[in-house]
Amino acid sequence: MNSLVLLRSLAVTAVSATALLGVGCSASPTSTQAESITVHDAWVKAVDADMTSAFARLSNDGAADAKLLSATSPVSRVVEIHEVVDGQMQTKDDGLLIPAGAEVELHPGADHLMLMELREPLTPGSDVEIVATFEDGSQLPITAQVRDFAGAEEDYGPDPHAGHGSDSHAEHGSESHG
Repeated sequence: MNSLVLLRSLAVTAVSATALLGVGCSASPTSTQAESITVHDAWVKAVDADMTSAFARLSNDGAADAKLLSATSPVSRVVEIHEVVDGQMQTKDDGLLIPAGAEVELHPGADHLMLMELREPLTPGSDVEIVATFEDGSQLPITAQVRDFAGAEEDYGPDPHAGHGSDSHAEHGSESHG
């Protein structure tokens, strides 16, 4: 009798182990949206105060689209994704789509990250940390070098934050942020 109980116990253990192994082997590792993105040439325009723009090339090496929904940075109180539509700067509320196998460029006069309410001056040669958050909740830390940039000279007027809490950037006219 003892050998029969022992055989049954061994059989149950063997079946359980095989089932667990099968589950472990069949589950392929899934990458997050952040893991599928490679950042190239990230940089931020040097400024003394108020606001600036961040730029980079974002390559999606994954098999699925990735969508950048938001970002944060310790150097600013607010970071927004911006786009230019018909010469007007506006917040890109629906995020930034980075198609699978494609590259999206954030550059002056086009899509970019807007760092507003800066906490400190950004001097050339220093680095700015940015954390990008994607639609699946995954996050990608980015280090962007601060650079001098003579193009797109902005003049935000007496209140550099006017209009940034609203859906429209009409206050800025056709000025470029970056």
